[in-house]
Amino acid sequence: MSTHKEPILKSVLHAIPSGFMVDTAWLESHGVSRFLARKYVDNGWLERVNRGVFRRPAPNATTSATIDWKTCLLSMQYIMRYDIHVGGTTALSQQGYDHYLRLGSNAPVWVYGEATPNWLSKLPLNIPLETRSTSLFADSSLGLAKDNINAEGTLPWDWTLKMSAPERAIMEAMDELPDHESFHNLDMLFESLTTLRPKLLSALLHSCKKIKVKRLFFVFADRHDHPWRKRLDPTEFNLGSGDRALVKGGKIHPRYRIMVPEAFVGAETNNGT
Repeated sequence: MSTHKEPILKSVLHAIPSGFMVDTAWLESHGVSRFLARKYVDNGWLERVNRGVFRRPAPNATTSATIDWKTCLLSMQYIMRYDIHVGGTTALSQQGYDHYLRLGSNAPVWVYGEATPNWLSKLPLNIPLETRSTSLFADSSLGLAKDNINAEGTLPWDWTLKMSAPERAIMEAMDELPDHESFHNLDMLFESLTTLRPKLLSALLHSCKKIKVKRLFFVFADRHDHPWRKRLDPTEFNLGSGDRALVKGGKIHPRYRIMVPEAFVGAETNNGT
């Protein structure tokens, strides 16, 4: 191998921790052509996990066809610098609310971003992935949990997933009702959300572009009546007009005019009509 390629190899291997991944676009931006990438694979410095995606082999590790979803997303966030975050029920689960969720082993990981690469859906991950855009909010960065995503020189075991704070995550999850999330699941979750920050909730509700999500948020908020609920005035937010259908065979909520399961319309709406 010619010597002028060696500094490229050294810098590439320095940038990719063992077991982590990069794609062709990242390699090319670091001076590694497709031809050179094949050479790296032939020499065992990289392994090809899918078309256009490579992993730096971990020493003494048995090569597995299955890729850990966290390693994949950390690689995307910290190495390849894709602007993505984990949201919805996945973010709530990762922040300690998972014991309120009846998540099966096959519950999907919710990933949000405007430019997720095509190869992401083709990887043999250990958990299925659902991708969404960040269009739910006018300010796409509002309500993301603090992270060390820009901390240079941090080691892989210090890396934390960039994800939605609980205030944003619960609204992302509500956007999936009723087709991809269940009212029962979110009801159980909402019961645990006793310490949400009203200031952030207010900013998110103002930024939220979907009337459905804002109305549902107040349906759940009235039902559980956590202390922070008293700090939010529904009349300050644009909740639209007219009735909204959401679930078949449900009932229209008397205050928020959205069709929900019958159990969600009743005396428990403490701040209600």
